[in-house]
Amino acid sequence: MKLGFVSSILQDESFEEVIDFAAAYGFSCVEMACWPKGKAERRYAGVTHIDVDALDDEKTAYIKNYCREKGVEISALAYYPNTLDADLQKRKFVTAHLRKVIRASAKLGVGMVTTFIGRVENATVEENLKIAAEVWPGILTEARELGVKIAIENCPMLFGPEQWPGGQNLFTSPENWRKIFEILPDENLGINYDPSHFIWQMMDYIQPIYDFKDKIFHVHIKDMKLYPEKLRRVGTMAYPLEYMSPKIPGLGDVNWAKYVSALTDIGYDGYVCLEIEDKAFEKTRKDVYASLLQSKRYIENYLIDASKI
Repeated sequence: MKLGFVSSILQDESFEEVIDFAAAYGFSCVEMACWPKGKAERRYAGVTHIDVDALDDEKTAYIKNYCREKGVEISALAYYPNTLDADLQKRKFVTAHLRKVIRASAKLGVGMVTTFIGRVENATVEENLKIAAEVWPGILTEARELGVKIAIENCPMLFGPEQWPGGQNLFTSPENWRKIFEILPDENLGINYDPSHFIWQMMDYIQPIYDFKDKIFHVHIKDMKLYPEKLRRVGTMAYPLEYMSPKIPGLGDVNWAKYVSALTDIGYDGYVCLEIEDKAFEKTRKDVYASLLQSKRYIENYLIDASKI
């Protein structure tokens, strides 16, 4: 497995600074944020370390050469919007940008895009499946023709009132994964597996690794702390942030030994990226850097990055 991080946490750094940081501290890869230029609508969104709108041949060669010289790979181009937004103009915009990211991934020789399936927040699962079956086939056809894999993260995107009641990503559980893979039976559609979201949904995050071993294209390392005393007070119908909090690995409830053991059981040897969203480490830039390095130090107790041997 090759260890890296999601670049969004270094939102104020340039592409070069992100790669330099990764190289200096022994990371093998970076999942590179590719949002459209402009104001972010939410935390960790709106980060643009590669501007796909400006990716001409000269810029493509520059990025590839810079990564090669520094010994750091790009694990995926990352863009996590709501591709099924109820606002059809927004949906048109984000799906068009997603296609640009797919084309950029092919042009850069990355071959992977990490994203969400999306969701109409106030529609049922069944209604959303029908919408996904209309929106996604064309996107997947283009990705397949370009040799790009699409890895969907299992984050429900349901944290506060702005995402209530259904969240902004249908790809929330193994049950929904099966339904989506049935309506979108594309070999280039798979999972960006994140165990943290199973914690606050109180689901098993180990068995699905075995059940979907051929669909795991990319892996996230993020921890989640569940507060039982808060959950008992507010209940599961509350906004999830009222009873849980994202943490750096080792400070939450994920059993990393079991998680990495399961990944080795299935022979996963792809990219593993730290996704840092722990507010306790965001007071200063030094705190952010420390969170990445502490997370790397911790997870290396379980994960061997053979490319660094």
